[in-house]
Amino acid sequence: MLLDVRTYKCKPGRVPAQLEIYKKYGYPVQLRYMGEPLMYAVAESGELNTFTHVWVYDSAADREEKRGRMMKDPDWAVYLAENVKGGHIVEQKTVLMTPAAFAPKPAMPTIHK
Repeated sequence: MLLDVRTYKCKPGRVPAQLEIYKKYGYPVQLRYMGEPLMYAVAESGELNTFTHVWVYDSAADREEKRGRMMKDPDWAVYLAENVKGGHIVEQKTVLMTPAAFAPKPAMPTIHK
């Protein structure tokens, strides 16, 4: 199992606008290829103006295959273009993690067609 932890930093006060772009253009595409995220959350303390989402994959190969198919979807290109137009994101961090042996395993997501 592989957890893809993605954190984005936005310009101050711009997280809500970025999440609207994602909700309209990005989320529907990701649901088709990766299913529901394990988590999608906005920082309330610590590093503000950030949001994090976590995706669950069987393996690195599963992640590569699903993301590769998604990247070829024209709707994903629309989302990426809207991101550029919005100009809200200033930094992205991606960390791939595996659950500790004693930790409960998250359920694999259901893919939405």
